[in-house]
Amino acid sequence: MKQSSKQNRKTSFRIGKVRGDLRGKIWYLTYHENGKRLRPKLGPDKEQARQMAARINSQLESHTHSVFNFEPVSIDDLQQRWLNHHEQVLRSSLQTIRRYRAATTHLINFITKKGVASKTSLFQVGHAEEFVHYLRTIKVAPNGHENSQKRPLLDKGIKYILQCCRSMFGYAIKRRHLSPYAENPFSSLDLDRIPIENAKVISIFSPDQEKAFLEACDDWQFPIFLTLMLTGLRPGELIHLLLPDDIDLKKGMLYVRNKPRLGWQVKTRNEREIPLIDELRDVLKIIIGDRVTGPVFLQRRYTSSSVHPKMIGYTEKQLENLLQERVVKEEEVSGNAMDRSQWMKFSRTIWGDCGTLKTDRIRTEFIRLTKQIELPQFTAPKSLRHLFATCLQDGNVDPLIRSELMGHSTSATNGASHGLGMTATYTHSRPETKRKQLTNALLIRLAVQIAKTWCIRYSTKFNKFDDEAKFKGNRWQIR
Repeated sequence: MKQSSKQNRKTSFRIGKVRGDLRGKIWYLTYHENGKRLRPKLGPDKEQARQMAARINSQLESHTHSVFNFEPVSIDDLQQRWLNHHEQVLRSSLQTIRRYRAATTHLINFITKKGVASKTSLFQVGHAEEFVHYLRTIKVAPNGHENSQKRPLLDKGIKYILQCCRSMFGYAIKRRHLSPYAENPFSSLDLDRIPIENAKVISIFSPDQEKAFLEACDDWQFPIFLTLMLTGLRPGELIHLLLPDDIDLKKGMLYVRNKPRLGWQVKTRNEREIPLIDELRDVLKIIIGDRVTGPVFLQRRYTSSSVHPKMIGYTEKQLENLLQERVVKEEEVSGNAMDRSQWMKFSRTIWGDCGTLKTDRIRTEFIRLTKQIELPQFTAPKSLRHLFATCLQDGNVDPLIRSELMGHSTSATNGASHGLGMTATYTHSRPETKRKQLTNALLIRLAVQIAKTWCIRYSTKFNKFDDEAKFKGNRWQIR
């Protein structure tokens, strides 16, 4: 009996709340944490087992997580949890979530093809480095369509994928899907030092190219692209401008507003106001005419007096109520609550029935015009936003006003990376100051002179024709 007791003391020990047991030649530790019984396997060295037991006991006494208290999950399960966190908690935009899913799916594919560590606890820095090598060998479709011609990933794309994976593993650490003392495998890659050597060059129009582009526009295209040039709007912001709240022609102001009840929000969620120079205001007066509701910019087929959108004359509030009625009706028919993705599809039908443009159509028209003037390297309407920002820089517009006009973050509390810091929080730009600086920056633009000519030509020439003939692709040139 005494001999058995001595043998037990040799094969077990206790340090506070942790007990060590020898099973065969391997030491195990046993303890309880958060109502769970944990029994990690250590190894044959008793002294190392005692040191680990002392460390865990100290963590338990100080009410911190022990080294073995974590829940490893598969990488694809981690991806779903992370995306659900962005969907349900952070309420990131659906486009952002789709980009995050596409980026991290490359990691899932890598793990499947290479057969490397499929769980969070097994994924190490070496696997992350191997993943970078893998990304440099694959080809992707730039626009995401299966039938598009594929090309290797650019450095900027690789860096974005790795940043998304780093963020996902950062979430894993916070949710204890990695060991409390494990390092984020993607943080060790030092992503900020990865050079961008083969990024797609952003080209902007020269004055002569700007003139040729606007002269190639017909009377439906001209107001759209002139507005993009002289306001720096994103195409998505332009197509979601609604009358009467987003345009005040008397004050000469354009307002970029979030419209969450209609399923659309500004990319950065930052609403802003942009002064309209007189020449642009005159152009907008012409295309708006006597309309008081609906999108500012209509589809081409709705610019005549004989064809109207399905939902003409609806106010923004009426559109919101109509969307809600459609959603309730659909939920009653299906018997299920509608998720955000389904709700967004219904909201897009509302915008379509109003006659609003699609961003893809703006891009198609832009490419068509640049090919026509033999500038096929210009394929993105976003270059007009770059042109606007460059003109503000050339015009010595105050950095804070420039940031506000572009709709960028200006507060140090919401993650701004510019040098203004807290100064931006305490500085407030008066509308008249903003208008003066914007006007001075844009007056030298050929686009302004072309807009004057367009308004004169429109008022003198097209008064002789009926409304149906106004937007039939008339082209012209400035003299």
